[in-house]
Amino acid sequence: MLLPLQAYPATFMIATSIVLYISRRAIARPRSHGFYRFFAVECIFGLIWINLPVWGDDPLLAPSQLLASLLLAASVLLPLHAVHQLRRVGQPGGARKDEALLRFEKTTRLVTTGAFKYIRHPMYAALICLAWGVFLQRFTWLGLLLVLVSTALLFVTAKREEQECLEHFGDAYRNYMRHTHRFVPFLL
Repeated sequence: MLLPLQAYPATFMIATSIVLYISRRAIARPRSHGFYRFFAVECIFGLIWINLPVWGDDPLLAPSQLLASLLLAASVLLPLHAVHQLRRVGQPGGARKDEALLRFEKTTRLVTTGAFKYIRHPMYAALICLAWGVFLQRFTWLGLLLVLVSTALLFVTAKREEQECLEHFGDAYRNYMRHTHRFVPFLL
């Protein structure tokens, strides 16, 4: 057990409060991609809450734990790489006036390098990896429901963001969509 059980509600509320503050503008706009992302993240927090007490109880070399470890590693590495690419290549700036976007999302240039060369949404792929990596710590029906809902919400998030990018980048993004996959290179 990583945290005493008494700390779970407070930790959950603090994490939710932080994400709620960061997402406040997106939540006020239900058609923005950030609206759906907020609820996907909340589902992932729920998964963490129910699985944290049993985290690591299975042997490290159990197949489910090996897969969970790979997914959790991807959930850390992908967003670090993606944010770096968005800041370096995307050149965030004031050209995109959409208040629902986070600062690093206000890119002025379409990013098609690094992970973005293969998938359009490495950060949402990372959240999907996180959700499934946490879920694999212990199967429960509630956990299955939360991981499926978070995955579905991240799919909607990606679809909504694609609409926003089409509006901003136009044909360049349409062409980019034809040559990349949404979450998994060469598959999905």
